[in-house]
Amino acid sequence: MKKIFTLSLIVCNVFCFSQIAMSSGTQTNRWTFGGGLGIGFGSNSYFNLQVSPRVGYKITEQLEGGIIGNVSWQSSNYYKSTMVGVGPFANYYFARSFFVGANLQQYFINSKEKFSGYKYNTDETALYLGGGYMQNIGNNAFIQFGIMYNVLWQDRVSIFSTGFVPSIGVVVGL
Repeated sequence: MKKIFTLSLIVCNVFCFSQIAMSSGTQTNRWTFGGGLGIGFGSNSYFNLQVSPRVGYKITEQLEGGIIGNVSWQSSNYYKSTMVGVGPFANYYFARSFFVGANLQQYFINSKEKFSGYKYNTDETALYLGGGYMQNIGNNAFIQFGIMYNVLWQDRVSIFSTGFVPSIGVVVGL
């Protein structure tokens, strides 16, 4: 049931963004907008909600730069945490279906254990490099599928369990 709910939210998100893009007609400016939405469920009443808005500017038809944000709320039977990230990104598009990119994020993390009341505050910098595939979903809107790797990630030092991050998002204005 949880998988069906998650899949239906993703599909709804894609259709909402595609309707906005189709109604806007041909875009003459160079600004792009988009982002991603993530929901996760797990054992011990684990729940995760993540929102990642982005604003970009087409420097050329193939090169885009901008700023991306990230807010994530996590909760389980044992802890509760909030993570906020912000930073610049750059994407290079080729063959109108593929992209490579870089994304520098500065994360600020606040966590609290529910039983002991112990609070943990930290920050971490991540530099993601990667790429992926884009599919046109109407006029100037695309859904992007990609994978990125945090080249600054260090095992046993990072708050993240791995350096690899899959990504799915929608961009309007390309």
